Amino acid sequence: MIKVGITGGIGSGKSTVCKEWEKLGAIVFYADDVAKELMVTESSVRQKLTDAFGPQTYKADGSLNKDHLIDEAFKKGRVEELNAIVHPEVGRAFQKKSKEVAEEGKNLIVKEAALLLRKGRPDDLDVVVIVLSDRENRIDRVVHRDGVAHEEVQSRMEKQPEFDQLMHLADYTIDNNGSLEQLKIKAAELYQKVIQSH
Repeated sequence: MIKVGITGGIGSGKSTVCKEWEKLGAIVFYADDVAKELMVTESSVRQKLTDAFGPQTYKADGSLNKDHLIDEAFKKGRVEELNAIVHPEVGRAFQKKSKEVAEEGKNLIVKEAALLLRKGRPDDLDVVVIVLSDRENRIDRVVHRDGVAHEEVQSRMEKQPEFDQLMHLADYTIDNNGSLEQLKIKAAELYQKVIQSH
């Protein structure tokens, strides 16, 4: 089974690429969604987050107090601390999912993650894809998609790596500075290429 990592900055179009691949039969593991889920459902993660960021990390109903965590992690420069608690669990969840997918006889799983390359190229992936797009295009997409201010998008971008400087870690890059249709075509072509070459 082929394990593919797909990454890119906020608004780059990586989720669109993943959705196209899903239509073609790939199983996609959305790391950010799994991380959010584990922060609520996994008791060891809850305990570690509470110990690190205080009891107000969770609301009275047990849900995550996102505003508090964002303040603590991003505004106080403790993102690495947060990642160190959550990411190993996400990694274990991906291994488990990969095993299940392989047992089902599927031939390709994708890990979609913005922080995929934060410590270099992961050893457990066969193929790495970076979706690239110009800064202004990405800002416009996120402003329209999330209804947020230009400045907020820029501030989120500053927390992410410069993906054009990580191209040496990727097997393939997709340039997404054209239309949505063009991106979908590129995604489908790359899917076939990856399937055929492994």
